[in-house]
Amino acid sequence: MKSDWKKYIGPGPLIAAAFIGPGTVTVCTLAGVKFGYDLLWALGLSIIATIVLQEMSARIGLITQKGLAAVISQTLKKGLLRYFSLFLILLAIVLGNAAYEAGNITGGAMGADLLVNLPVLTLGQLELNLLNLSIGLIALILLMSGSYSKIAGFLTLLVIMMSLAFLASAIWVQPSVISIFEGFIPKIDATNILTIVALIGTTVVPYNLFLHSSLVAKRWTKMEDLKYVRVDTMVAVVLGGLVSMAIIITSASGAAMDVNNAADLAIGLEPIMGVAAKYFIAFGLFAAGITSAITAPLAGSLVVVDCFGWSNDIRKMPMRISIIFILGLGLFFSSMGIKPVQLITFAQLANGILLPLLSAYILWLVNKKSVMKSHQNNLWLNVLGTGIWLITFLLGGMSVSKVMGWI
Repeated sequence: MKSDWKKYIGPGPLIAAAFIGPGTVTVCTLAGVKFGYDLLWALGLSIIATIVLQEMSARIGLITQKGLAAVISQTLKKGLLRYFSLFLILLAIVLGNAAYEAGNITGGAMGADLLVNLPVLTLGQLELNLLNLSIGLIALILLMSGSYSKIAGFLTLLVIMMSLAFLASAIWVQPSVISIFEGFIPKIDATNILTIVALIGTTVVPYNLFLHSSLVAKRWTKMEDLKYVRVDTMVAVVLGGLVSMAIIITSASGAAMDVNNAADLAIGLEPIMGVAAKYFIAFGLFAAGITSAITAPLAGSLVVVDCFGWSNDIRKMPMRISIIFILGLGLFFSSMGIKPVQLITFAQLANGILLPLLSAYILWLVNKKSVMKSHQNNLWLNVLGTGIWLITFLLGGMSVSKVMGWI
């Protein structure tokens, strides 16, 4: 009885770690500075959408004991649709994750740079930031440890500390409780629509769906474990959502009028928090960067090996080569002098194409009896899932339109 609580702990902290990255910190910071508490409702909506999609993906992993990419690969019949789908998934996940990885590494280094100054080495067109290399090396060492439990343990600790840092800063600024509740009344206009899209897009992350299904299959094996899967999923997503809300509340309460990156938030908070502002923001941003720098190559590698039917054992060569490739590509992108915002813009385009397609695949799979046996979706889950698919379709269309300059 004493160890029953451990059954509820699964890959949830890794999922929370994956979507609370520097992109999330930056988007939530900008949302708070520009619109105050007005967009808290958008995060509430994205939390619901994320819980529903992650639960479906996790349920597929538990029932099939395979990752989502492997299930899609095996379920689609041979033909153009199969190869087009797998090609699109591989392209979007591998290149998208490499772009996110560059943003994760650069964002984490931006937080660490508030406390530690390391030189930038120039080699031709490449700018080798030693902080970037340090974060990449930490991520690589943990991933090469060959143990999902060690990675999960490290990330769980870091996510808890990061969450406490952001939640403590939100409490410190003493926000108006009434104003916070008013922020959950939907407000949409031409000035905030793209920020709403960004807030939802930074929470409902496609690669998390692949990562979650694969890790659930490794953690639990019996149908009776479904209740543990659901609790782990809900707690992780709600915790991540609360952290995102705390960032909005903190930035809305600061004195910053213009924020070009999340590190600028420390300056805006100094009148309220004093010298502690720098340490809270530095640690939060560093932790967000390093946790996401670990999960992005892990998720991308699981997709690669599942698509080709290779072993997803982290100690085996296919996983290690895939991890090194994605992490190395991220480091390369982060060393080219490309701004993190530009890197994440590319990843948004990949997500914009992939998310509606992936949501449709998930809805199809969770209603397929040959895949789900007696654990298919019920009517209300299908209604909710269809509504979320429409949101992801609109989100995808707007993300692509924004990047292409159509809106």
